[in-house]
Amino acid sequence: MKAEYSTDELLPLSGIQHFCFCRRQWALIHIENQWQDNVLTAEGKLMHDRADDPFFSEVRREVVIARSVPVSSYRLGLNGVCDVVDFHLSYEGIHIPGRKEQYLPIPIEYKHGDVKRDHSDEAQLCAQAICLEEMLSTDIPFGYLYYRKTRHREKVPLTEGLRNFVFKMAGEMHAYYDRSYTPQVRPTKACQNCSLKEICLPGMLGNVITASKYIQMQINGE
Repeated sequence: MKAEYSTDELLPLSGIQHFCFCRRQWALIHIENQWQDNVLTAEGKLMHDRADDPFFSEVRREVVIARSVPVSSYRLGLNGVCDVVDFHLSYEGIHIPGRKEQYLPIPIEYKHGDVKRDHSDEAQLCAQAICLEEMLSTDIPFGYLYYRKTRHREKVPLTEGLRNFVFKMAGEMHAYYDRSYTPQVRPTKACQNCSLKEICLPGMLGNVITASKYIQMQINGE
């Protein structure tokens, strides 16, 4: 992974969630520019549209709430938008425009479904925090995932292990993107709910014949 990326090299931050869930899904979307909505993605988009109002902010007691906050990290090589960032009054925080006090930024990512078994949601949230840290010169110890199904915020500690995982995933994303590489993957039950299953055709992946195998078959007269 490069020490720092240029502006032209930045990839969509939201893609890290796709990449962790399925590298092939990520490549189809971000390399081959293919996308197809299903019920889950449509409902998820509606939920984010409600959260992401760039002209709306509010103050609740000692918390300043900002929505649709653009962020970027040249170390990760990613940029995107935070659904919500809560700025909590804190002596260990930073100064924000128009206010004398110091505030600690806490990113909050909204999700349509329930808590996932993998770490894709945590990785996306952590990437947002790393962007905020780089932009604001601060340290963010945790963030929150809000799941519509449970209607509850899940606190996510931004550990060193999670941060290392995010940097590893971001590095792999750039490696795939630079090669324009769309990998094959082993189909799972999760493929049934993927919006790209009609494009990906997961049932066919196990039957794909590589060029080298095809040539060997011709040599052997198969």
